[in-house]
Amino acid sequence: GGAKLTTKVASAHSAIRKQFGTAIGKFEGVEEPLARIAGFNYIIESFRRFTLGALDKGIKPAVITAIAKYHSTELGRRIINDGMDILGGAGISRGPRNTLANIYIATPIGITVEGANIMTRTLIIFGQGALRAHPYAFKEVDAIEKGDTKAFDRAFWGHINHIVRNLFRSIGLSLTRGWLAGWPRGGSVSQYYRKLSWTSASFAIMADIAMGSLGGQLKMKEKITGRYADILSWMYIGTSVLRRFEADGKRKEDIPFVHFAMGHALYEIQKAFDGIFSNLEVPLVGWFIRGPIRIWSNFNPLGGEQIDKHTHKIASLILSDSEQRDRHTSGIYISQDPDDAVNRLERTFKVVKLAEVIEKKVRKAVKAKTIAKAKGPALIKSALDAKVITQEEFDTLTLAEKMRYDAIQVDDFSQEEYVHHSGVKPRETVAKNTTTETLRRAH
Repeated sequence: GGAKLTTKVASAHSAIRKQFGTAIGKFEGVEEPLARIAGFNYIIESFRRFTLGALDKGIKPAVITAIAKYHSTELGRRIINDGMDILGGAGISRGPRNTLANIYIATPIGITVEGANIMTRTLIIFGQGALRAHPYAFKEVDAIEKGDTKAFDRAFWGHINHIVRNLFRSIGLSLTRGWLAGWPRGGSVSQYYRKLSWTSASFAIMADIAMGSLGGQLKMKEKITGRYADILSWMYIGTSVLRRFEADGKRKEDIPFVHFAMGHALYEIQKAFDGIFSNLEVPLVGWFIRGPIRIWSNFNPLGGEQIDKHTHKIASLILSDSEQRDRHTSGIYISQDPDDAVNRLERTFKVVKLAEVIEKKVRKAVKAKTIAKAKGPALIKSALDAKVITQEEFDTLTLAEKMRYDAIQVDDFSQEEYVHHSGVKPRETVAKNTTTETLRRAH
């Protein structure tokens, strides 16, 4: 919920707030955090749906829910921090107009309760998952406790076969960058199915090496288990993203979000692998892991930093008044009270986006020297006089500027009001005086 609200608020503010005559969302410095907000929001919604799908079926996946809790709160923390950066003074000036401060203040609660995130990452996700999710390790332990030698033999030799198969599979997929794996045909996103197969094979063999060589000591190597937890988590999250993309009908407009999400997932996985290769101290093969394998990993990475063209597309999409923006922020309640801060932002956003089309006509006329260059009201008045725009378009531009100015204002209180919480009244809002026809067309 916080991720969706921040996406809606930050995108609206980025379209409304101007600097040097340009909406701040068009500056690359703002575009980058705005794309992160929208991209991380897409990720959270992907694994939220996937995880709840299991719970709705009566499954109780303890490790998966730990992954969901940890990463939803951690990504949420990054989202709200980016949101506060974009809103600037509007984010730190407290009052009825402030839409994000309460989320920012409450963020540490989600990080801390229902299992502190540090403990969840370093002890639970891989600590529990390594044994419970392994196809043979738990069977071996269970057979030993029961004294069942036949069951142990079956599990042990099955485990050996599992290791050998994964070793050769990992080598083959690494050498071919996943091309030996099967994958569904899906255009540019099909590469991610291959890379997840490659990741899975490498993770399986490295987990077996750590468990087999370190044994009970592994649970004390929390930096190592935390990195294993990161790989396991981002494999699950990547799977959730691809599943959502398919479930949503493989919409073309969502492809930039998939590229962002999977690029980030693979980058986090690569960082975790590099950390393991650099620090895993195991007998006999430790030198080989820290040397040749680490060098090969750097030479043949799963993924890298985000590509600017993807973040540019995401920012552009989330700044448009479109069905996609509404779909990615579905479920957020918008009050009908014109004094409500989110309502004010949304109403202004729609009128401002409607006015952008008209502004392009005015700029084109200036460029063609049909009208003289001017600023503010003088420019649109000259455009009206020259019949570049109609009276209705003039009214829309005038209203958009009034609403824009009103929407970026912050609350201010007297010393008496602040100390005693008395006499605090919401400011008069331009939205109350907005013409119904303009809002209808904006909608």
